Amino acid sequence: MSATALRLNAFGLANLSLEPLILPDPGPTEVLVDLHAASLNFRDLMTVLGTYNPKMALPRIPGSDAAGIVKAVGEKVTHFKAGDRVTSLFFQDWLDGPILPTTGKSALGGPIDGVFSTAHLFPEQGLIHAPAGYTHAEAATLPCSALTAWNALVENGNLHAGQTVLLLGTGGVSLFALQIAKAHGARVLITSSSDEKLSRARTLGADETINYRTHPDWDREVFRLTNNRGVDHIVEVGGAGTLPLSFKAITPGGHIYVIGVLAGKGATIDPTPILAKAIQVQGVYVGSRAMFTRMNAAINTNQLHPVIDSTFPLTQAREALTHMQSASHYGKITLDLKA
Repeated sequence: MSATALRLNAFGLANLSLEPLILPDPGPTEVLVDLHAASLNFRDLMTVLGTYNPKMALPRIPGSDAAGIVKAVGEKVTHFKAGDRVTSLFFQDWLDGPILPTTGKSALGGPIDGVFSTAHLFPEQGLIHAPAGYTHAEAATLPCSALTAWNALVENGNLHAGQTVLLLGTGGVSLFALQIAKAHGARVLITSSSDEKLSRARTLGADETINYRTHPDWDREVFRLTNNRGVDHIVEVGGAGTLPLSFKAITPGGHIYVIGVLAGKGATIDPTPILAKAIQVQGVYVGSRAMFTRMNAAINTNQLHPVIDSTFPLTQAREALTHMQSASHYGKITLDLKA
C-alpha cells in the first residue's frame, strides 16, 4: 500500500519532510490501517527538537496517537476486520499488568516509527476499537493524553466522589482529567495563565479556577479554596518548575501524579515534604491496553468527548507543532491525515 509519512531526518522543525512510504501486505498477526487523523502530544514536539531523546536513531516517523479504518488483516487476526474503526496504542506491547523495563521499547514515535502517516502496519495487539460515535479526530486524542489522565486518577489514585483534584494548565491531559474527575463526583480546581481558558474550563465542569500569573504562589489559593486542607490529587504536568508548590498544595497523604516536564526538568527537588506529609508521588507513563479498555467503557457510559483546540492538515505539521510550542492551545491539537 502506498502512503505518505512525515519523517524526521535530523532534529529540528526544519528537518521534517513528507516522504512516500510503501507498506507491505499484513503478515499473519498484523493489521493494515488507513489512518485518518492523528493528535499531537508535547512529547512529539520534544522528539522533533531533540530534547526528548537526543540519542534517538534517525530518520524516524514521529507520532504515537492516530485513528482510522482497518484496510486489511492477516490470516491469524481475530479481534479486527476490514472496516473497523480503530485507535493506536502508545505502547505496542503493554497489554496488562505493571509496566516493565522493556515496555518503553515499543512506544510509537520514539524507539520505533510512529503514526504521522496516511497508513500504518500494526501488530494486532497494538490497536483498540475506537469508542462508539467518536470521529477519527476524537479517537486520535485518546492513546496518550486521555489514558495518562485515566491511569493517574482511576487506576493509580482510586479516585472517588467527594475528593478534590487539582489540575495544572488546560492542555490535553488536564482537560481529560477534568472530565474524568467530574464523572467520578470529584471537586476540581484548575490553573492557567489565561482567564479566557479558565472560563472555558468552568463550562467544562471546573469548580474553582486559579490564574497562576495573578497568583504566582498558587498553593495559597488552593488552601484558601479548600478551607486550608489542600487537595487529594494533583495531576502534575509541570515537573521541576511546579513540584515544590504541588508539595505545598497537597493534603497530607495525598497523591501527586508526575506525568510531564512542561515547566522544566533537572532542578534539585527537596524530598522533605514527601516524608513530612506522607505524600504519595507516582510517575505515570501512559497506560496498558487493559486500562484503555476500561477507559473506553467509562467514555461510552458517561458520553465523554475530548476538547479539540485546532486541526491542521498533515502538510502543515510544522505549523501544528509551532502552535503547540506557543502554549496558546486549549485541549488537543490534531492532524487531518487525509486533507
